[in-house]
Amino acid sequence: MTYMTRKATYLTIIFSCLTLFIGMACTGVPAEKATPEPDNKTAVDTPADTTGMQHATFAFGCFWHSEEMMLELKGVVDAVPGYAGGTEKNPTYKLVSSKSTKYAESVDISYDPKVITYKQLLMVFFAEHDPTTPNYSEPDEGPEYRSVAFYRNESQKSEIESYISKLTTQHKYENPIITEVAPFTGFTKAEDYHIHYYRHHKNDGGYITSVTGAEIKKFREDFKEWLKE
Repeated sequence: MTYMTRKATYLTIIFSCLTLFIGMACTGVPAEKATPEPDNKTAVDTPADTTGMQHATFAFGCFWHSEEMMLELKGVVDAVPGYAGGTEKNPTYKLVSSKSTKYAESVDISYDPKVITYKQLLMVFFAEHDPTTPNYSEPDEGPEYRSVAFYRNESQKSEIESYISKLTTQHKYENPIITEVAPFTGFTKAEDYHIHYYRHHKNDGGYITSVTGAEIKKFREDFKEWLKE
């Protein structure tokens, strides 16, 4: 190999190495090591809260009324209607309404524990629906309308079970309480048109007036001292 040939070979090697180094510096990692984009379509948990807020999730019939009730309570920062308790990815109102899933129409609540306690939320939950009727919340029927208290930790689980025991001992209901006490495994926010549905449609008549409106009126009478100004 001549001197010129060796020089050309060395230059080729040096150029290849520089190209590889520049490519790695620009991308951070080789293409085959790149991390795929996460699938964020289905919420698998409530994001970590650094403001001192806590979270609760309940299912007690149509989420149009459960969202509105929780929003009106002092100490509740937000209440979001959606779907919990199922396993299918990306649940929709149409899918859940088909009664082919284990999802329940639910409300996910962010609240300030210095203003309202988890036990108080439980009191509202049990007072504002019939927890003795499986897969039914008058007049709605199906597994998506069942009664469920989802717990995020052992403290919430203990409070739910203790309160159910208290209501049972007091013979609050003629029939046994069948509310599911289930671990929180994820929550998917409902479609945009369900958000604040009652507030946007409270003068529509029909179901809104005779069912949702009637339930909210009862709630306001039951817990008038707990309502926001």
